[in-house]
Amino acid sequence: MDLVSNTAATVFVPVTCYTGDTETGVKVPATAHTHDGFRAWAVSDDFPQGVRATFIAGEILVDMSPEYFESHNFLKTEISAVIYGIVRQEKLGRFFSDGALITNEAAALSCEPDATFVSHESFRSGRCRLTEGVSRPNDSKELVGSPDWVVEIVSKSSVRKDKQLLRKAYFDAGVQEYWLIDALSDQVDFELLTRDNAGFVAIEPQDGWLTSTVFSRAFRLTQRRDAAGYVEWSLEVK
Repeated sequence: MDLVSNTAATVFVPVTCYTGDTETGVKVPATAHTHDGFRAWAVSDDFPQGVRATFIAGEILVDMSPEYFESHNFLKTEISAVIYGIVRQEKLGRFFSDGALITNEAAALSCEPDATFVSHESFRSGRCRLTEGVSRPNDSKELVGSPDWVVEIVSKSSVRKDKQLLRKAYFDAGVQEYWLIDALSDQVDFELLTRDNAGFVAIEPQDGWLTSTVFSRAFRLTQRRDAAGYVEWSLEVK
């Protein structure tokens, strides 16, 4: 549903947003139709809480749907815990959890991945940087540049965004490795995507294991049922 609202105080731009399976609307200021304007809105006090907004090459997508637990939230928690543990133990760089605003100016992209990793070398080389905070210089709200790694876990409302739009946008943004995980059906699809000349390509699993060049490890995603009957994900590492 496209929304255009004109009042004496504020003008809002058309935007498509979703809450669950129902299309609805959210007020986005007219200034957000440019990438610079969107970035300013995203770090402002006017940005609505609990809303995930994405700017991809001029298109604004807003997702207000709550996360499914088994196919998204539990899985995101497991992946974040394992990768954060590796990053911290090996002192590889910085891990950014869900909700971190990531921007790449060349790709006209601003989004909030399910998780992000940036190596110390990427910070040292200038591939990535944190913008200066407003009230506290070192307390930034935005990471700018080309992260080493991002992960997106597909939800019902994000299939097109994660599998099509972000797949291209993350490549254009110089992301080295993109993990794309779809657990919406009984057959879990875990793609570990690496860069080729024209786009991302999925590496072939070896006995069920996917090897990451970013983390120099192989990973395998498994699941079982816990004592309460809920799914328990395990990101195995070797």
